Amino acid sequence: MTSLLRAPSRPLCFPTSGWDIIPATEILDEKRFDGFKKGQYYPYQVISKLGSGVTSTTWLARDLEGHRYVTLKVYTRDEDNAEEFRIYNHLKEHKTTALDLFTISRNGGDHHCHVQQPMWESFRHLLYRNPAHRFTEDLLKAGLMQIFLALDYLYIECKLVHTDIKSDNILQEIADSSILEAFTKAEMDNPSPRKFVNGAPVYASRRFELPKIFRRAVLSDFGSAVRGDEKQDHDVQPNVYRSPEVMLMTKWSYPVDIWNVGVVIWDLFEGKHMFNGNDPDEKGYSTRAHLAEVIGLIGPPPLDMLEREKRSHDFFTEDGKWKQCIAIPQTGGLEASENFMRGMLQWRPGARKTAKELLKDPWLNEQIE
Repeated sequence: MTSLLRAPSRPLCFPTSGWDIIPATEILDEKRFDGFKKGQYYPYQVISKLGSGVTSTTWLARDLEGHRYVTLKVYTRDEDNAEEFRIYNHLKEHKTTALDLFTISRNGGDHHCHVQQPMWESFRHLLYRNPAHRFTEDLLKAGLMQIFLALDYLYIECKLVHTDIKSDNILQEIADSSILEAFTKAEMDNPSPRKFVNGAPVYASRRFELPKIFRRAVLSDFGSAVRGDEKQDHDVQPNVYRSPEVMLMTKWSYPVDIWNVGVVIWDLFEGKHMFNGNDPDEKGYSTRAHLAEVIGLIGPPPLDMLEREKRSHDFFTEDGKWKQCIAIPQTGGLEASENFMRGMLQWRPGARKTAKELLKDPWLNEQIE
């Protein structure tokens, strides 16, 4: 049987003028991306910037050979980014996340580039587009199903712990390509505002339209991921999502992600953090204030667990009594209706349910009428 190869798509001709010039005093991304210069991303044609983070910028692009839209993540020239790129190479071996990985070689340092399917905005953006600032129960369940499926695969097949699960890092698949076409047309008709810093352009980000339907939730951003089959003990996770074993500086592994998801659920369903760790004496976050909130919610930690933790003596007496001069908040604990979360929010990592067990939870599988 003979197969016909399609010729590469012709690059679009974008406007060469007609955009707004942003005043030099208005801050965009240049402080984060000193020295960043536009590269030649063949066979990808960049359309417009979707967003930026501390270590990268993200762009919608066209794969001219594959005849499809892609998202192009371009990393800053920083040696610390090499580890994240290595993790994505590992994931690519398992046919997850990356469509392509390549490096732009430049004097002074290379730009690593990660190509993946276009995604809509994050759960955090979806949360704040909702006037109520909270998810419906059916949307929450659908998202959790996909997160636990992703974690189960990540643990069993890839042997990785994510360590940074938050609403910003959960994206939505784009079900309707018309959003991508509309995004491209908007850039053609009304080019993104930009400014020039040392002769190099810095672009404002452009947002996608709100989809009519949503597809799967996708776990993203593996920059902090580590091997799960090797015991770790370094500090990880955003402050308000830190698990007890991380706060008490003991060995940790896959269950830190399960705790993390349990806490993120509160953000999505209640529209606020479960724990804040606000310390009136420290005028900001502290581990002791965070631990006090955990005790107020799920009770004191088991004594035998404290005997193994490096930092236990900083917060507890030898017989397990709280010794910090900060009150334990009386939150009343988790209600019976929150039994699903009890499976995740346990002091003992081994007492938390696995991602596979949580996928079978009756509440998560209960049909909403």
